[in-house]
Amino acid sequence: MRITKLGAVAAVCVTVGWQQAEAHVSFATSNVVAETTTIISLQVPHGCDGQSTNEVRVSLPEGFVFAKPQPKAGWQLEIIKGDYAKAYDDHGTKVTSGPVEIRWKGGDLPDAFYGTFNVQGKVSGVEPGQRLAFATVQVCGDKTASWTDVARDGVEPHSLKNPAPTLLVTAGESSGQGGHDHAAMHMGGGENGAAKPDQTEAFKVGDLTVTGAYAKAMLPGQPVGGGYLVISNAGAAGDRLVLATSPAAGAVEIHEMAMQGETMKMRKLGDGIAIPAGETVELKPGGLHLMFTKVKTPFKQGDSVPLTLTFEKAGNVDIRLPVNSMAPAGQHE
Repeated sequence: MRITKLGAVAAVCVTVGWQQAEAHVSFATSNVVAETTTIISLQVPHGCDGQSTNEVRVSLPEGFVFAKPQPKAGWQLEIIKGDYAKAYDDHGTKVTSGPVEIRWKGGDLPDAFYGTFNVQGKVSGVEPGQRLAFATVQVCGDKTASWTDVARDGVEPHSLKNPAPTLLVTAGESSGQGGHDHAAMHMGGGENGAAKPDQTEAFKVGDLTVTGAYAKAMLPGQPVGGGYLVISNAGAAGDRLVLATSPAAGAVEIHEMAMQGETMKMRKLGDGIAIPAGETVELKPGGLHLMFTKVKTPFKQGDSVPLTLTFEKAGNVDIRLPVNSMAPAGQHE
């Protein structure tokens, strides 16, 4: 197996044992459509015997492929890759391996609150009427809850003591979460043929011009969103983007995402982004980007997000990011 880690991940030592609460881990929706790309939203309704949840591990069943998890502010992502049991078609390319387990680690979800953990993937090679079981382990300090029991054919999953969350595969068109293969959000935008909103508007401050600004639509209840733009410097001296703020979010962080060997790391850039003289810097999915955290109202397609950029030399400029749809896109932020 190959492991892709997002952020530094500390080892967690756990011991098993706590009496489960009444509610169990489940999905926000009960169905997925065969041969579609969709977003599944795992709901964690409580901690472990009163303790906060610090880690959630989700095993992806055969038939849920090409998975891309959504980052969560304050949590680290670990993507475990392995071989599929068979080959799957990805736009003419046969793919035989990919993510088989997703882990959100190092977070703090108090017992008094519920949380959601989102993954995009394609349901492929699964006949309608079958159920996909996503064995899930919830870690709370030194305690764990294992939602891993899978029902045999004809057995109701909810009758099990520790049922793995399941999704029923159905035929026909999706009702808003999938549709055809390109109907789900890929946590980013503008790559792999993704459509973007009209990006002809330019915002100028000093020798700098900001173009191509956009944000992605968000799921209901989603607290984190991504923003992207292009900054061109026509001056003879370099500048630096040092701050971004928005009334639509509790904070806007400047992030970088890059591969280091087999490890994918996302980090906050405390000193901002350099904009060299005579050059253009693009903030895009899978690289430099803005992360909106503690979003007050999830971004909706057709809206726009107000944003103030602060540059070391040029000063402040107020811009607006049109919100793109959740339609096909590239990598996550």
